[in-house]
Formats: sequence, C-alpha cells, structure tokens
Amino acid sequence: MNAYSWLEDSLASIKRANWYRLPRTAIPLGNSQVVVNGQTLVNFASNNYLGLAHDPRLKASAIAAIEQYGTGTGSSRLIVGTNELHRQLEAKIAQWKGAESALVFSSGYLANLGAIAALVGSQDIIFSDELNHSCLRNGAKLSGATVVHYKHGNLRDLQTTLEQYRSQYRRALILTDSVFSMDGDIAPLAEIKELADHYSAMLLVDEAHGAGIFGKHGAGVVSAENIAPPLIQMGTLSKALGSLGGYIAGEHRLIDFLRNRCATWIYTTGLSPADTASALTAINILQTEPQRIDRLWSNCQLLQEVLQIPVHSPIVPVAVGNISQTIDVAKELQNQGFLVPAIRPPTVPTPRLRISLMADHTEAQIRELGAKLLNLIVKTGMS
Repeated sequence: MNAYSWLEDSLASIKRANWYRLPRTAIPLGNSQVVVNGQTLVNFASNNYLGLAHDPRLKASAIAAIEQYGTGTGSSRLIVGTNELHRQLEAKIAQWKGAESALVFSSGYLANLGAIAALVGSQDIIFSDELNHSCLRNGAKLSGATVVHYKHGNLRDLQTTLEQYRSQYRRALILTDSVFSMDGDIAPLAEIKELADHYSAMLLVDEAHGAGIFGKHGAGVVSAENIAPPLIQMGTLSKALGSLGGYIAGEHRLIDFLRNRCATWIYTTGLSPADTASALTAINILQTEPQRIDRLWSNCQLLQEVLQIPVHSPIVPVAVGNISQTIDVAKELQNQGFLVPAIRPPTVPTPRLRISLMADHTEAQIRELGAKLLNLIVKTGMS
C-alpha cells in the first residue's frame, strides 16, 4: 500500500466541493492594474491599500539597504541577524503605535503564532472571536491552552464565557482582529478592553488590516478608539505598508519576554534588510502624507454609494449566490477587465466576492466595477 495514495482521494474531494484553488501569476503595473495570463485587469484583489508597494521611495530604500547590508540577514536575531535597521524600525513602530516597545518578525503569521504560544500554555485559557484570522486560531491551538470561541463581535457572549471559565485558569488571553479580513467589519475594541480589564485577561489585537488605514497617521483601530494600555498590538508590514514582515508592540516587559521566549522570533532568520528599510520608509510617509489615507476613505465612500451597501473598511464582501455562482461572477468580472476574487470555504463559512479598495483606484474604475457587478447580480437572481 502506497503511503501517499490518500492524497489523490483528498484532492478529488476538494475539487468536488469546489474548494480547489491554484495560485495565479500576476504582474503588478503599479497603478491599480495587474496583468494576469496576458490580460490587463483593474486590481480589486490586493491588500496594498495605500499603493505603497510601488512607491519609488520604498524601492529606493530597499535598494540602498541591500547595498549596505546585503540581501539577507543570514542568522536569527539573537545571533548576528539584527542590524541597525531592525532597531530603527522597532523604535519607529513603537512611537507610531503609541507603545513602549516593539519587536519585528519575519511575517505577521509568525508574530501571532509565536506570541500566543509564548504567552499562554496548558494551564491557561484563550477567548477567541469565531471569525478570527487563521494565524490567531492556529496560534491558539499551538499554545496548548484551552480555547473558547465566542460569537463574532458579540460582547454578551464574550462576557458570558469569561464569567463561566476565567476563574478556572491561571492566565487568560482574548484574541480578536481589529478589522476582519474577509468581512471588513470592525471589532468593538473599547468594550472588549473593558471586559479584559475586568476579568484580568490579556488582550491581543490583530491590526493587520487596520494599521495604515484607521487612526492618526494610520496607527490603527486601537489608536482611533484611544484604547489605553496595557494590551498587545500585532500588525503586519505587508499590507498598507507595502513591505513584508510583522510586529508585536506593547509594554517593555512584554517585548523583553517575547525576545526570550517566542520561538518564531528566536529560531528564524531576521527580516531582510530590503523589507525592513521599505517598511521604515512607509511609516515615515504615513506620518507626513495623510492625503493617501484620505483618498482611500473617499474611495470607500464612493463604493458605498454605488453599491448601496455598508462599507466599514477597504475590505468589502459581496454575496452573489452559492459557490458556483460566486466563481462564475468572478470569472465574468475578469472577462470584463476586473480582478475580484471569489472567496469560498474553507477560507470562509459562506462564499462571497471580496473587493479590496486602494487609494490608487480612480472614480471611473470604481463606478464601472459597481455597474458591472450590479448587472451580474441581477442576472444571478440575487437582487
């Protein structure tokens, strides 16, 4: 019996369920357009919300960093993998996020996995929003802590589970996205923080889709809602900041602890010089050019007017039917020049189109997408 024969059956099941996916090769043109299979499309699929991934200043910073430090750090941060750029970026993130200190990781996924597993263990409990991102959910599993999922954004359910379980465990950790990556809605952070304080629970907020968009200079939802410390702020450098990597920001003692106990930081190679330098430049741009964020929010307002649906963030889900219908509408939009991904199980419980807005999108592009999408929705009978 072949030990790998089960893979064919599993793949066949994935295909029957319409869950099968393959990556597409895309060539970004840097002006909200992308080339896929030779076709130029308006890109409504990217998390490059502010267009910074193509900013010439980020490119120049990356090139200069390579010239000075090389293409890779060649070691973990605690050996010889830390350079001056890492220290500058960590100081800048802390200042930007209003935190005492920060720690930069090689990806946002690694930041969440490592931090959660370092902070809690088998004697502890995690309270996690049921629609949290995969990295939060997998970090909770990796930690070995007891995990209780509360209903999405439901403060009453969170309080009920805290009241029921908190006293039975040594430490408690609440996990939530600030902006949910597939629905675009915002967590009630102020109220969650009050519950965390009342029940002596730590709070980790994933700002992957909030940083760069909300708050003063794009510091995130935590900043926008004036959430007081202590709390743990996680974020990514790969979306609104146009680079790669992740970070944890918080109190000095938190960051000092993670440096010594966080496996995904200790045992992996440090973030590359190019990515570190470009992220540093991106934050500097955010703090001096608020008009980029203003343009993005203007585009959000325009799409809300065109589609007549609530738009809470640059992530806009649109239900157009079942899995097959959703895939068909996405394909037809692509035929008409628009790249809008069909998101389906197991990534989300129900299928939807996921529109990602960028500051670079023009009014004409948004209006044309809206008109074509509304026409297709009518054809599918979803109106």
